[in-house]
Amino acid sequence: MDNGAVHHHGPIAGQIPVPHGGQDYDTINGRIVDDAATSDASGPAVDSKEEKAIFSYLLRPNDSYDENGVYWADMKFREQLSFISKVDNAEAKREWGNFWTMFKNDPLSPVSWYFRECVIPGAGLGLEGYVLFSIGNVTPLFQKVWPLCWKSAKVCNKTWLDATTYLEVCGIIVGQILVGLIGDSIGRRFGLIQDSVIMFIGLLMLTAAWGTSLNGWVICYSWSLFFYSVGVGGEYPMTATSGMENGVGSGKVSTKEDRLHRGRKVLMAFLMQGWGQFFNQVILIILLLVFHHGSGNPPYSEVAAQWTYRVSFAIPAVGTLWLVYYRHYKMPAASKQLALAKKKAKVTGYDMESLKLSFTYFGPRMFATCIAWFANDVFFYGNKLFQSQFIAVISPNATSIMEGWLYNLINVGVSLVGYYLAAFLIDHKLYGRKTMMQVGFLMDFILFVVPGFHYKYYTQKEHITAFQAMYFLSSFFNQFGPNSVTFLVAAEVFPTSVRATAHGIGAASGKLGALFASVLYNYITTQQKFYVVPWFGLLGMVVTFVFMPDTTGLDLKEQDRRWQFIREGRAHEYHGVAIHPRHLSMWERFRGVGKYYDPEADYQQKVHEMRKDWEAKQAKKFDELEKFDNEDDDTEFSDEVKTYLEKTSQGLKPAN
Repeated sequence: MDNGAVHHHGPIAGQIPVPHGGQDYDTINGRIVDDAATSDASGPAVDSKEEKAIFSYLLRPNDSYDENGVYWADMKFREQLSFISKVDNAEAKREWGNFWTMFKNDPLSPVSWYFRECVIPGAGLGLEGYVLFSIGNVTPLFQKVWPLCWKSAKVCNKTWLDATTYLEVCGIIVGQILVGLIGDSIGRRFGLIQDSVIMFIGLLMLTAAWGTSLNGWVICYSWSLFFYSVGVGGEYPMTATSGMENGVGSGKVSTKEDRLHRGRKVLMAFLMQGWGQFFNQVILIILLLVFHHGSGNPPYSEVAAQWTYRVSFAIPAVGTLWLVYYRHYKMPAASKQLALAKKKAKVTGYDMESLKLSFTYFGPRMFATCIAWFANDVFFYGNKLFQSQFIAVISPNATSIMEGWLYNLINVGVSLVGYYLAAFLIDHKLYGRKTMMQVGFLMDFILFVVPGFHYKYYTQKEHITAFQAMYFLSSFFNQFGPNSVTFLVAAEVFPTSVRATAHGIGAASGKLGALFASVLYNYITTQQKFYVVPWFGLLGMVVTFVFMPDTTGLDLKEQDRRWQFIREGRAHEYHGVAIHPRHLSMWERFRGVGKYYDPEADYQQKVHEMRKDWEAKQAKKFDELEKFDNEDDDTEFSDEVKTYLEKTSQGLKPAN
């Protein structure tokens, strides 16, 4: 097992001369030989001190490396703590300064910034949270108004009643896999537009669902949910990948914003799912009061129930129509990073080679994201789709659905706190993704297993408040843990070219967990649910511990740089931080993936790659037969870098 030490391997062999100021490039170990200033007949001397002074700010940014060029994960714990605190404090001070400047110029500008950066990117998931989780909210109303159908199933087919929960999950699975493939083939922008169109049509179908009988209406309602859910499923890979890639920027490395706040950026969009649930519950309460003559107490009329649920679906339809417009006209660059990745790999259409290699090299990661998401969704969707049953346990004397809705509103509010805390700590290098997910799984296990095996005790009147506290805390730790982290890492641990596909597969596996829960929960009692659920928390924690890498603080483009080596059949020549033991899973460390990590060799290798990129651009300028095209080029050179490369280059001649 690799312990994170710097390794040097084998004799230096296979050296070939390359144009980088007279140094030789070691094709076996992928490093430039000789750190000292050297020269030959074809080029000037290269001063390593001068080189490092010019390139370090770019290749060893000060938010990840100290003044000696040591990567943060290579430092001792006390040094790590000091360095991370220094960087985070400086960044917090900078962000607060920006906020205060914005506020002084325009007090409403922070609100518009939040809407632009967080609400709009997560609008699709907000709509998902609003609509899909409304099923668990409106079911108690249907049971009160149409008991012969929704409660006793005397005039409705029970199979179709059950289908209202599992058909939507099936639709999500279809959308996640299908749109994931489309997103990596045609592009992120097309997938985003397609999702919003499908959701808009689905909402129209839900609003207008009807039948000549109650059973006919249930069938129409179920298939409308399925159609809508296909669009919702596509939102998962599209929102995660586009949100993650939009902040990467140009150049050889990602932007500082990406390294320090990538997780927060994605989760601030993802937590709109929680706001969707919140607003759905609020709007249902308001609509029932409006259409039921200002009262939330039974009996409820059919007219009041019809207007309440139909208007509740019509409201998000308006927002979804606007989302179609915004994604079509305001997001022209959503597929930029994918296009660049395909350009480097010289691939058009779908990159099947990268998909095959992903299963070869990242198979354990795929296993981890799939199983962890499956375990989480047994918790998350099982609780949400059947929340009325759980709420009935913690409010046993309630006769009005309004009381249950108010309890659920509290539960959603607690969940939102978990979402925001997850976004706040997801990028902290000493806590981060992996620890957050393991702690969340462990707490969910404890908070379900305790009341599960002491069910009678905690359902007694004098102990019901403890039961309520544990149920609400389980919602908090689900968001401040696996539900948020799975959404992020399922895209983050895979390369750009197949990121949407990998995320879609992981998310679809999660929805198999939701499907498992939605089917199983129809056949077991509430107490038995508490017997079954906790063990999935334990499973998720163990799988995460063994197979999930920790990408906290890892440059996203470094992941793609490693992938380029893998795709070219040179995986052993990569020495960068993407294979630092800190960013590998326990399984990958055990398999020796990190043994080639060598920071000095990697630094020299990066300089060599930049030189090759620059010389290729210069050669194109001289080539009269090839039109020089700088469109979509992500390699940027500062004047200082250009001057140094020109000075140390062997010189380029016009192509014949």
